[in-house]
Amino acid sequence: MGWLSTSWSAEEIVVTDTFTLTLSCPNRTGIVRAVSGFLFERGCDIDEHRQFDDPVRDRLFMRTQVTAPSGTDLAELVREFEPVAADFQMTYEFSPRTNARILVMVSKLGHCLNDLIYRWRAGSLGADIVAVVSNHQDLRPMAESAGLPFVHVPVTPETKEAAEARLLQLVDEHEVDLVVLARYMQILSDETSKALYGRAINIHHSFLPGFKGAKPYHQAYDRGVKLVGATAHYVTSDLDEGPIIEQEVIRIDHTHDPRALQTVGRDAEALALSRAVRWHCERRVLLNGHSTVVFP
Repeated sequence: MGWLSTSWSAEEIVVTDTFTLTLSCPNRTGIVRAVSGFLFERGCDIDEHRQFDDPVRDRLFMRTQVTAPSGTDLAELVREFEPVAADFQMTYEFSPRTNARILVMVSKLGHCLNDLIYRWRAGSLGADIVAVVSNHQDLRPMAESAGLPFVHVPVTPETKEAAEARLLQLVDEHEVDLVVLARYMQILSDETSKALYGRAINIHHSFLPGFKGAKPYHQAYDRGVKLVGATAHYVTSDLDEGPIIEQEVIRIDHTHDPRALQTVGRDAEALALSRAVRWHCERRVLLNGHSTVVFP
């Protein structure tokens, strides 16, 4: 993995000069002063700082992007920070400024994969795509033309357990930080969803929980909708009900037939998914119960 959490051993961390500190803790006075003072005392320069005080849950959420003196040992910095974190009951993470490694899962629809590949090649995704996994062969040419490994993992009721075991094996083999379900039309089991909690993102047509099931854009047309949208959210064992990261909406009218709605909807899906992936990989998304705090 490319990030440092409090469970990592010091030996796994390379020397780095730029990192991001994210944290959440019960809200009280002195938190920002303690963190900024800690960084100042070690010669660190704060490049970007965002925070949110949640008055309902009485918690503080913080993201601080830092440039440290050349040769700073991030593992040592973590050890020195532990007393501060303990004092304020912080859940925290130090993340070196390196591109996250993502594995993209697809089925037959390629619009989201195509968009992710474009942004990855343009350097605007904030991550490196390391493999594409699919239960069909349809998108192999798209993946391989981009120079990406394509792994075909068929899924049937009889092979579902073995297929998900293969997925988790690929996550380990490729040292994947994030799994992206880019219109992957299979439901992950509760066990796999839990194994990937907080590091798997799905894209869903429309605003949750509207228009579930088959032919969502036909359902939207029948209901005369005026907005088409898409929702990017973390994968959980509750189908399509994970913490929401981003939503995109596009206004439409009565002239949009199901085919036009589908075209507009796919644009919304690609936009919402790419933003969610980039924000996650830049450590701009913090879980807040069943919700999220996003610092775009």
